[in-house]
Amino acid sequence: MKRINEYKKLFGVENGIDLKEIKSTYRKLVKQWHPDKFQEGDPMAEEAEIMGQQIVDGYHFLVSIAPETKAANLEEYTKTITESGIDDFKHKGLLLEVTFLDGATYEYFGVNRGLFQKLINSDKQLRYAKRNIFNSFTYRKSKKAHATA
Repeated sequence: MKRINEYKKLFGVENGIDLKEIKSTYRKLVKQWHPDKFQEGDPMAEEAEIMGQQIVDGYHFLVSIAPETKAANLEEYTKTITESGIDDFKHKGLLLEVTFLDGATYEYFGVNRGLFQKLINSDKQLRYAKRNIFNSFTYRKSKKAHATA
């Protein structure tokens, strides 16, 4: 959640994420912080390098959790959570990363330790996750499924 809020603040997003607005803000920020605007040795040049990376990371992150992106990928997501089992999962802070048997990995934001403990202790983890996590938290696809030859 911290990461989402940081990027929303950087891009000036207050309510829902609108792709057109994000793209427009991204372009303005890139122009403002482009490293070529600063001469070598300028203290702002180093800051511009860092900000440039944050802007690019923030843009890709916000696009990945935007409603339009989620809607475009809903069929694939639904297929993964209904037809594929859970291969592995990791929890750090409020982030739950779930890797499915089809190779897809999704991140779920805001999953607290108590809910994670219930998932671990559940005798039917996939069923528990379907009911309590998969459609209840902000998520994004973090890794592509591995292609099999």
